[in-house]
Amino acid sequence: MKMNTLSPAEGARQERKRVGRGIGSGLGKTCGRGHKGSFARAGKGKIKAGFEGGQMPMQRRLPKIGFRSKLANDCAEVLLYKLDTLPAGDVDFAALRAAKLVPSTAKRAKIVVKGEVSKAYVLKGIAATAGAKAAIEAAGGKLAE
Repeated sequence: MKMNTLSPAEGARQERKRVGRGIGSGLGKTCGRGHKGSFARAGKGKIKAGFEGGQMPMQRRLPKIGFRSKLANDCAEVLLYKLDTLPAGDVDFAALRAAKLVPSTAKRAKIVVKGEVSKAYVLKGIAATAGAKAAIEAAGGKLAE
């Protein structure tokens, strides 16, 4: 292999199109863009996502149902058996965050039944489901408001 024999792969380099240089060039008048339509315009066919050519788009044809609470994103669920990793006594939101049981994005927490709890916990400012409350009270703990 010598420097004078090196060349790019076949089709790797293409000549630049010189458009609008008369009928003889093959790229005069419409410059290879055809007649009318979005691809003939400036910006070359930037169609927004979901556009269906003027037909009523799918996201507008379908009925809107249900409700998604924006508060649900702020609330973290803590499973009952994971609560057992904390020492017995008072447990508040800061303690849950320090133990990395709730993500940093959460603003409040709720204890949910899964597994069992063996220590007596006093939950302060933390919500709990009815089953979780019963399990905590059965272990000798309570929910303080």
